[in-house]
Amino acid sequence: MAKFQEADLNFTENQEFTMRFLTQILFVLASLCCSIAFGATKRDITVEDYFTQAYINGSAISPDGKWVAYVEMRWEPPQEERNHDLWVVEVTTKRAERLTFDGATESSPQWSADGKWIYFTADYELGDNAEVPYDGSTQIWRISPAGGEPVPVTRIKDGISSFKLSDDTRAVYYLTAKDEYEEDEWKSLRKEHDGVTYGHGKFSKKTLHRLDLATWRTEKVYDEPKHIVDYAVSDDEKSVALVTVKTEQLIHNEGQSNIELLNRETGVTAVLEDNLWREQASSPYGWLEGPAWSDDGKKLVFRCTWDGYPSELYVAHLGNDTVITKLTRPNEIEVSEGTLRWQGNSLIVPHDDHARVRLMRIDNITRTGQGAHKILTLGDVVVDSYSFSKDGKTLAVERDTPQSPGEIYVGSSAGTNFKAITDINPQMAEWKLPQMEIFTWIAPDGTPVEGILELPPDYVKGSGPLPTFVSLHGGPTDSDKYRFEYWIYGRILWPAMGWACFCPNYRGSTGFGDKFMTDLIGRENDIDVKDILSGVDALIAAGIADSSKLAVGGWSNGGFLTNAVISQTTRFKAASSGAGVMDMMTQWGVEDTPGHVINYMKGLPWENQKEYLESSPSWYMDKIKTPTLIHVGEGDERVPAAHAKMLHRGLKEYLNVPTELVVYPKQGHGLTKYTFRKAKLAWDIAWVKKYVLGDPGPMPAQPAQ
Repeated sequence: MAKFQEADLNFTENQEFTMRFLTQILFVLASLCCSIAFGATKRDITVEDYFTQAYINGSAISPDGKWVAYVEMRWEPPQEERNHDLWVVEVTTKRAERLTFDGATESSPQWSADGKWIYFTADYELGDNAEVPYDGSTQIWRISPAGGEPVPVTRIKDGISSFKLSDDTRAVYYLTAKDEYEEDEWKSLRKEHDGVTYGHGKFSKKTLHRLDLATWRTEKVYDEPKHIVDYAVSDDEKSVALVTVKTEQLIHNEGQSNIELLNRETGVTAVLEDNLWREQASSPYGWLEGPAWSDDGKKLVFRCTWDGYPSELYVAHLGNDTVITKLTRPNEIEVSEGTLRWQGNSLIVPHDDHARVRLMRIDNITRTGQGAHKILTLGDVVVDSYSFSKDGKTLAVERDTPQSPGEIYVGSSAGTNFKAITDINPQMAEWKLPQMEIFTWIAPDGTPVEGILELPPDYVKGSGPLPTFVSLHGGPTDSDKYRFEYWIYGRILWPAMGWACFCPNYRGSTGFGDKFMTDLIGRENDIDVKDILSGVDALIAAGIADSSKLAVGGWSNGGFLTNAVISQTTRFKAASSGAGVMDMMTQWGVEDTPGHVINYMKGLPWENQKEYLESSPSWYMDKIKTPTLIHVGEGDERVPAAHAKMLHRGLKEYLNVPTELVVYPKQGHGLTKYTFRKAKLAWDIAWVKKYVLGDPGPMPAQPAQ
């Protein structure tokens, strides 16, 4: 080494000049690279950026904990629906590989027990005359995590739904659907005239099948004249739990569903006694969901959810003397819709917690009680899905943060050492993200209330008030979360345009305790509106919101609250009402989940007429002076278009209030098409700018019929 160094220093004069020149060039290049890397100017977020976002829609960690399979969905115009593809990422290296490359909708990845296959559903279509499984029907497929062509597992005419692998991957369970007729005096007439739609009497019967993956033989596991909402198979495959209802109509999920336990060895089915979640519950209109077996098959947990009341967890302790217990929810958590999972005698529970969604582990669940609990996902996180390795030591979570709309993180099952292993939105590194904070205020009745406040990236508090868009979440049994959420209902884009965006978690929102949620019962169009308006007052007092430049908008219950707010105040210069209720009597009569209305109105229409009237903005429509943009899906069954048409007719034909009605053809309660989401954004921006800022720009075209 010494000789090499000595020889290396014996330059000629020309060589020395050349080296100095090269050194200077390299220094300049290095400086330029550093300038590009560290001094690049970030830019404001635009409408077009919305459609560049990718999302993770389900994930599963491999049994050995070394890989995570996930579904990525993103907009790929001119395709109208978002494309879904299956990916796999290596935990250690963070190397991601795309496994599918088509326009199908891949979903629900599950690993085989040996880690050699990833099973999933997809609706591959190879042309109009293609045969099963390439005819566009949903089938089960599998693919090697190393890549290759997907291999069909099922070839079922009309497709399947809701598949689940057995614990040892010796079998796969799945559902099929077939139209059936109720056994009554009108059955033959309904069958004879099958081309019309009936209010009842015809339903979608679901059958549960088991496909043996060694012999490729199929057997029917459950074949009763009912609709199966959900099911779970014990690890030893001896028991199956099913959530069953009369028909697929959602009204029958409200207080009419059952938990059935099927003994596969005897073929005997038993229905669990339902007193705990029916007669003894605050409302009889609960939805049964999410059954999950313990590893030993001796305990079954499931969730019952209600509109307006806290969700509860029930555990059936099976044996000669089966006992059903209701778990105590630590800290009055609101159990979320995510998957329930056992780890021995401990239960993993996703739950809402003050605008976050976390995982909690409840230990030592027995017939006589339960042990301590621990939060596994601390910090500002919103957990969307999660899974454990086979040994239970590694936990993979799909989670949102205030800086990211969703990535996969992997850490220990104790809830430590999490690290991100995906980066599906690298383009966001160029974006100026809004400032985001939890804003708190005191409601008129003295109750503390919180909301999400988003401010322009470069805004300095104290520099003057901002035009403010008040974005109202749906539900109302839901909440705005403390996360990056650029969507078509207000958040992220308004701060990028120099506005404040305020998202109040008004009374009835989840994650703030039982009383905060149930305070809304019997007080819609009252206490919720007071919470919102007092929050706006607090923003004005803080010097953040400009009282002369306010707009309000929301979708679903957010649309209802928009209608309610503008019928009580004229302080908002513009409103965007999406899929919003106008009349509670009408809503009870036509929506697909009327138990929602019955709970909040504290009874049926003929039992509590006063509440139905006072909660309905329709009776106060003459007070509306705010220019109102109205959106609705043509086929919305949750909040049918009659409400939007009622509001539009009243404002335009009788009250002379500026209004536009935008109806989205063949859309339901949400907008799924690319062109319709662009239209929604364009209309909202143009409408609000015109009536709040005085921008005379032209209005966008209506969606094509």
